[in-house]
Amino acid sequence: MAEDLTTSQRERQNILNNRYALAKAEAHLALGGLPYDGESVFTKAQAAELFEVDDRTIERYLASNGDELSQNGYRLLKGKSLKNFKLAHVSDINVGDKAATLGVFSFRALLNLAMLLTESEKARAIRSRILDIVLDVVAERSGGHTKFINQRDQDYLPAAYQEFSYRQVFTDALRDCLSMGDMKYSIYTDKIYKAIFKENAQQYRQILKLADKDNTRETMYAEVLRTIASFESGLAGHMQQFVEAQGRKLTPRELDAMIADAEASPYMKPILDDARSRMASRDLCFRDALHHALESYVQTVPEADFERFLGETSRTLEERLSDPETLAVFKRLKDR
Repeated sequence: MAEDLTTSQRERQNILNNRYALAKAEAHLALGGLPYDGESVFTKAQAAELFEVDDRTIERYLASNGDELSQNGYRLLKGKSLKNFKLAHVSDINVGDKAATLGVFSFRALLNLAMLLTESEKARAIRSRILDIVLDVVAERSGGHTKFINQRDQDYLPAAYQEFSYRQVFTDALRDCLSMGDMKYSIYTDKIYKAIFKENAQQYRQILKLADKDNTRETMYAEVLRTIASFESGLAGHMQQFVEAQGRKLTPRELDAMIADAEASPYMKPILDDARSRMASRDLCFRDALHHALESYVQTVPEADFERFLGETSRTLEERLSDPETLAVFKRLKDR
């Protein structure tokens, strides 16, 4: 992980949103807890005992991080819920009959607390273990190939096919509309990458530690591929319009201005921001790769993305290519 869990809510939430890592952590850490409403919960007294801190320390963290802990499963039992909990665990908890509420941590919230506590050696040990578990789970569920974890997304193949089609449109436009030698294809591929995610191909490859044989675009997420396709398609259209209107090819300076205008366009801004955020956030979380130029775009990876790339619906590229449903999608794209 790029940052200390005790100081980075984003890093904490990335772990807590990964239900596969949480399930493995709950089994391996074996912290106990009391069964309630289909899960294990821990009272504040149990949390204090587990982390070897006093009750006031737990209360202090609840006061300073209450929203985060509540989001991840800390809740107050009262009324009928509290009465039923007391009856079920009368010998396990020490709660006065007149107590109107009882705070309990779900396992997820308890793990959240362990990521916050700086006073507890036990919490420090749990933080260290959970980081190992997260790495193990991602490697295990991705088949050990996080470099191509993007391909486990069901949207990857259609997006890759679409991008390939528009790439041909763009290279044809470069051939027919730009007055420049053959180096223009690699130069303007880099310039489009720089416009979209602020890195050229070589910088991107270095960050992801790609081998010489690895195809750059085969490591990109579906949303990034679609953004490249949109950018290339729009640029190709503008280039063709220029040639038709002016009766001559563009100069490199004129094409550079077109790219700058496209990057600055308010129509493209939401698409570019989304692609940058998804690339930066997912690569840091799943690949432990930081895109320095996109650091300000890094956000928490939502639970849906863990399902998308690690869940039951995620599959390897080889598995998808043998799926009749995927082949039907390709046929529909081809027939458009």
